[in-house]
Amino acid sequence: MSADNSCPDVSVPLRNLLNFVQCIRDRVKDGESNESSGGFNLQNFWETLNQAVKATSQEATKLSLAFSKPPLPSPQDGERFAESIQKSVLALSTVYYWLPKSQGITMRRMVREATVEVLEGIVQLIDIILSTPLQSLSQEQLTSTGGVWSACDQFVHLPKDNQAAVLEVLASYSGVVKDAISEMEQAQAESHDPFSDVLEEEDLDSRGNQDTYWSEADRQLMAPCQGLMKASAACLKKLSAAIKANGKVDSPENIAQLDDLADITKEISPSVDDLALSLYPPMDYSGVELNACKLASILKKILDITRASHVCLEGDLNWVQFLDGAVDHNLQKVKALVQGSS
Repeated sequence: MSADNSCPDVSVPLRNLLNFVQCIRDRVKDGESNESSGGFNLQNFWETLNQAVKATSQEATKLSLAFSKPPLPSPQDGERFAESIQKSVLALSTVYYWLPKSQGITMRRMVREATVEVLEGIVQLIDIILSTPLQSLSQEQLTSTGGVWSACDQFVHLPKDNQAAVLEVLASYSGVVKDAISEMEQAQAESHDPFSDVLEEEDLDSRGNQDTYWSEADRQLMAPCQGLMKASAACLKKLSAAIKANGKVDSPENIAQLDDLADITKEISPSVDDLALSLYPPMDYSGVELNACKLASILKKILDITRASHVCLEGDLNWVQFLDGAVDHNLQKVKALVQGSS
């Protein structure tokens, strides 16, 4: 850091403030909530949290404006600015700690990440104020101040209970899976043997599996693998609909079941990606089978957990059983084609 923006009298409270906010940020990253035996009011939590976020945004703006042009704040004013931000940051972190895990780990994780982002933004703002010349409002300081505003603004859009939080993460997983399916379909549509128009048919047959295109045997194996990928997308879609229609946050048990569904479904998208990557030429059949087995195992586990949860009503058993059968069918087809090729 340069000393351009900091005569010793003003820089000391700012440096102390920087250390304080960094400490609070690190504690929020790793800290646990204060589980209390008393009643917890979720609506009151959100109202208080939004007030704390608004106050933090306002204090950060005041600090930025105070150091946006000469003359420097007096040492006494510098102390006051630092104390005001300390209070707002402490209030924000304290309200975050009110939120117990029993309200939902998925929602709590989102609130924690949003809180940390605000604190990161304030750390960056103070750091820039300390390190840039005090001539006019620098672009870095302007950008950093906007970053704090943006981090604070996102609280309005956070899911307000664990049902909404789980639906949000499932939607993100679903988007990744759909992208993987689309990319694989596009690759298939564009792929062809670059030598197919210059070689005789019998020569093509003897070329086997080349590094740049799929053989006919490869394409046959891809079909059930894509079936597993589509079953993954269908599972996320159907489960999301069931959670939206039947999900409850009226008891710790039901909230925990929603968290379990969020935790297990996060394994879908990386497993779909692994399977998709193993399908590109040159195709290693044993690797394809291994990834297909892994994805099928995850889907079967999700369907079992869904079946046993409160979101699965009698009418939902049909799609659960259908997808369970589809997973088995496609996996058996993969195994048969791999064994037949060896």
